[in-house]
Amino acid sequence: MTEKPTIRVFHLQPGVGAQELARLPEAPPARGFYWIACTRAAFGAELARLQAVLQALAGQQLVDLHVSDLLNAQLPSHYDYTAQYDLLVLRRLATAPGGATPLLTPPRGGPPVLRRIDTSPVGFAVFEPLLLSVHPEDCGVRDAYAARLLAPLTGTSAPATAAEAVVRELRSGPVAGARLPASPADLMLRVANQIVDNYLDLRRELSRQLDHWQAELLRPRTRFANWGALLDARLALHQLDEICEDQRTAVRAWLDALEGWAAPEGDAALRELDLLKVRGRDVLEHIERVVSHVRRLEHSTETAVQMHFSVQSHRTNDIMRTLTALTAVFLPLNLIAGIFGMNFEFIPLVHQQDGFWWAMGAMGGISAALVALFWRKRYLARTGRGS
Repeated sequence: MTEKPTIRVFHLQPGVGAQELARLPEAPPARGFYWIACTRAAFGAELARLQAVLQALAGQQLVDLHVSDLLNAQLPSHYDYTAQYDLLVLRRLATAPGGATPLLTPPRGGPPVLRRIDTSPVGFAVFEPLLLSVHPEDCGVRDAYAARLLAPLTGTSAPATAAEAVVRELRSGPVAGARLPASPADLMLRVANQIVDNYLDLRRELSRQLDHWQAELLRPRTRFANWGALLDARLALHQLDEICEDQRTAVRAWLDALEGWAAPEGDAALRELDLLKVRGRDVLEHIERVVSHVRRLEHSTETAVQMHFSVQSHRTNDIMRTLTALTAVFLPLNLIAGIFGMNFEFIPLVHQQDGFWWAMGAMGGISAALVALFWRKRYLARTGRGS
C-alpha cells in the first residue's frame, strides 16, 4: 500500500490545464496560480519552509495566530483576513478508519444506529498567486479534487447537452478540457463546495435511520427500548446543526468581505468577480439546505417522540376504561353476594327452594344489562384502530 504524499503542489493555468509539481515552487508563476495542499502534520513539520515559499511567492507570511489556527484540530469554522490574504476554515466530515466511507453504517443484527458525527477542520489561506490548504491526515477532500483536476479527458464521459456540461462543471468541479478555477479564491470555493456536498449526501442516511426509529415509536404494540441510541441521534443532529451554523457564518463573512473588494478593471475581470460571488452564494445555499434539513429531522424526531407518548397514554386510558367498566359490572354482583352472605337467620329467598336461582338470575340480568349499556356507550369497544 503506497503512502499518500503529505504535501502536494499543483500549477493551475486556466485555459491550458493543471499539472502536479514534484517540489515546492520558488518563484511566482508566469501564468495561473499554485495550489499547495498539505496535511496538518506536514504543515507543522515544514512550517519554516512553507513560510519561506509564501514569502517568495506572495511577499507575505502567515501571521502566528493564523498558524496556530491551522494547526488546531478542534478549531470551529470561521473566517479571518489580513491586508494580504484571507483565511477560511471549514469543518468537513471525517472518514471512517480504513476508508472514505461515511461514519453512518448500520451494524449487523439490530436496528440502524446513528453513530457520532466526527468532523475535522480544513483551512484555506488565499493569497493572490496561490492557495494554501491544510487538511486532516486522511486528505480525502484534497485527493478527490486533485484527481478531478488531473483526470484525463478520455476518462470522463461526454455530457449529452451543454446544460449538463455546465452543471457538471459547477457541481462536480473541473475535468481536463473544462474551465479550470480562475483564481485561488475560486479554487477554495470549489473545494468548499465539495466539503458541503458531503453533508448533503449525509441527509439520506440521516433520514433513513431516523425514519426507522419513528416507525418503531409509532408502532402501538411495540415496546421501544432503544432510548439511548435515539438520544445519541438527537445529540448528533444538534451537533451537526452547530457545525453547519459555523460554516454558514464563516462563508457569509467571506462573502461580506468579497463585497468590499475594489471593482476590477475590464469586463473579463468583472465577470470573474461576479462568478466568484455566485459560487460563494451557491456554497452558502448548500449549507442552508443542510441546516434546514437537519432542523426538519430534529423537529420530526421530537414530534415522533411526543406522538409515541400520546399513543401510549391513549392505550393506557383504553385499558383503564375497560377495567373500570368490568369493575362496574361486578359491583352489583358483589353487593348481592354480600347481602345473601350476611349472618341473619331470616333473609328473603334464603330458605326457599328456588331462591338460589332467583339470585343467580338477578345477577345475570344485571350483568347483561350493564354490559349492553357499556358496550353501547363504547366503554368496552376497541378504539386502537380507525375509531
